[in-house]
Amino acid sequence: MNKILKSVMLATLLAGTTSMAMAQAVTLRATANSNENDEDYDGLVVFKNYVENASNGEIAVELFIGTQLCGKGDECLAGVADGSIDIYISTSGGAAGLFPYIQVLDLPYLMSDDRVAETMLTSTDFTSKLRAMAMADSGDTIRLMTIGNTGGWRNYANTKKRVTGPGDLAGLKMRTVPADLPQESARAVGASPTPIAWPELFTSLQTGVVEGTANGITDIMSMKFPDAGLKFLTLDGHSYMGAFWWMGNARFTSLTDAQKTVVLDGFAALQQATFASPKRKEIQAYADFKAAGGDIYVPTTAEKAAFKAAVGPVLDWFKSSVKGGPEVLEAFTASVAEAQTIVDAKRAADLK
Repeated sequence: MNKILKSVMLATLLAGTTSMAMAQAVTLRATANSNENDEDYDGLVVFKNYVENASNGEIAVELFIGTQLCGKGDECLAGVADGSIDIYISTSGGAAGLFPYIQVLDLPYLMSDDRVAETMLTSTDFTSKLRAMAMADSGDTIRLMTIGNTGGWRNYANTKKRVTGPGDLAGLKMRTVPADLPQESARAVGASPTPIAWPELFTSLQTGVVEGTANGITDIMSMKFPDAGLKFLTLDGHSYMGAFWWMGNARFTSLTDAQKTVVLDGFAALQQATFASPKRKEIQAYADFKAAGGDIYVPTTAEKAAFKAAVGPVLDWFKSSVKGGPEVLEAFTASVAEAQTIVDAKRAADLK
């Protein structure tokens, strides 16, 4: 009897061990070079929660926030390619070294508002186009999963004066990332582009190394830039702050079809979370900016048209200087037009 009981207990223990092993069959390592106040973190938390629950524990997601796994875009994407990192989020500037054409989202004044941008990213084939190009250029190692948002829209902010048109930016030392496109955009409006790493921007504003930057309000306030002298903000919304979510293609293709579906749906949930997060956070951020003595200016229609006219040469530069530029710009503008048509039709229908 004791022998039978021992056999039953052993079988039960082995079954439980096997079940636990199956419950954690896959572990995905995801990283974002940001902090827990960032939209990227919000997206990853939603992704982790969805994937782990929808897979009934079969897929675990480990989050590495900051620079624990890698510190810069090229380093992180190399980790995605070699399999040491499963999921990584980059800005367009962070991935421009490998995929220069994804900077197309940084081209100024090509999308009118959030609704059009989000429709373009969810209801057209633009993301699929970029995915195919990135896969080809990475030797089928890096897969673009989705594009979300990381901070709303870029606006001009500075320490010197209210900006109502391109003329007010003339000669202003404007911080940019090292990528070519934002530097070209700064020159087009008369500013003097000055590449500065993000962690160094506070001190650079404080010491006058730079006098302005182009960021969303949530980034401005999370980094406490008003304490460094940033006072003037112009809500021109010149470019959408896209977040590119990458996954190792070998890792993705190693999953079962059911697991792939869970991961894809998880990225869809993540995308929606990053669309919503900046909208909610910017309410308090604008209030805090004003409370700190900040000046917020909204350009008139004519003033915004002047900004747009000034950056016209940037489009020509993109087409002539960026690998894949003409092809991607054509796909992008067509997708934006498609999205605008969808949004306009929906608005018209809802007005009836």
